[in-house]
Amino acid sequence: MQTSFKALSLSYKTAPIAVREMVSLNEIGCKNLLDKLKEFTSAQEVLVLSTCNRTEVYYSAETDLSKEIIKLIAIEKGFLATSAIAPYFISLQNHDEAVRHLFNVAIGLESQVVGDFQILNQVKNAYQWATQADTVGPFLHRLLHTIFFTNKRVSNETAFRDGAASVAYATVELVEELTQQMENPRVLMLGVGEMGSTVCLNFQKTRIKNVVVANRTHHKAVELAQRANATSIYWEAIQEEIALADVVISSVPGDCFQISPENLPANGFESPKFFLDLSMPRSIAKEVATLPNAAVYNIDTIKNRATEALEKRLASVPAVEQIITESIEEFQNWVQETGFTATVQQFKNRLEEIRQQEVARALKKLSGQERELLESVTKNILNKIVKLPVLELKAACQRGESDALLEGLSSLFQLEKQEA
Repeated sequence: MQTSFKALSLSYKTAPIAVREMVSLNEIGCKNLLDKLKEFTSAQEVLVLSTCNRTEVYYSAETDLSKEIIKLIAIEKGFLATSAIAPYFISLQNHDEAVRHLFNVAIGLESQVVGDFQILNQVKNAYQWATQADTVGPFLHRLLHTIFFTNKRVSNETAFRDGAASVAYATVELVEELTQQMENPRVLMLGVGEMGSTVCLNFQKTRIKNVVVANRTHHKAVELAQRANATSIYWEAIQEEIALADVVISSVPGDCFQISPENLPANGFESPKFFLDLSMPRSIAKEVATLPNAAVYNIDTIKNRATEALEKRLASVPAVEQIITESIEEFQNWVQETGFTATVQQFKNRLEEIRQQEVARALKKLSGQERELLESVTKNILNKIVKLPVLELKAACQRGESDALLEGLSSLFQLEKQEA
């Protein structure tokens, strides 16, 4: 029976943005870490989740692998000393705590903007990468599909998903506020990943209509521009466009691209220009704010602008937590029943071996009709012997009291122990 699920978490709750940048992993980084964990640790059923606000590893193991995992994260990020990052990680060694934490993260209870729906897509991506890396077994498969079903319940049964209180929407609302005195403000969107695409598409619901999109892969910028009624430009033209834009939004990771005072006018700008950095690592240097008429907002300073939606979501939290609790109970019942079913099957197999051995001794002395009768009678006896213990075990399983009984049954009949 699975009892060793654990989690290692670094998030906006425990670490400033500079530290989160140090451990932030892109898709390749997540896949590399999965491979390293398979090769160099005893971790089983591994999931690596890395977003703007958190880097987490979920795994199954009999011992605490936090130190090994942090070291492998550091190696993947290109530095050996872990002292700069280790204090910011929280290790959840209790199985139930780790399970609930993954539920809370995936549903959005742990998001910087409560109820952020994008986190579920990020969890799905992490699940896909883990599946491709062959680090997902029956336990994690069942757990994640239970979470996905729980999300549907939350959406259908509560107001937790009402409104658009995501980081992307918060960005759009902030842009509206910053440009409310401007006529037809011009917005430049750099990067068309999930965050950038969501921001652009949300602009369609606002008065912001003059949106320009740029991406290193130009055809992706063209595709998004068509969907968002925006204009696309080539990446090589972004410096000229920055000069024209009132608002510059970047969702391009800072290890690929940087906006800094060195590539902006030294004397600043004639009119207010706002730089919004949604990327991780940051791609807009904080020193840009020192230029005349320039202001910089990073992902930690972008606050929730959808107050009404946020209030609804916060009011729905108790109902969401109740749904999660119900889902966890169902999942834990499945975990219990998985161990129960395997042990019961071994019990039946053991009795069947005994039955066949004893029947075989008598078959040579019996006629064909007598053999059939003996087979039928002994099978019926076996089924009746098994029935009562199985019913009692099932009832104990539902009460959460089956461990001792299963252990006793395994010991009495010398059954193989199931791996945790």
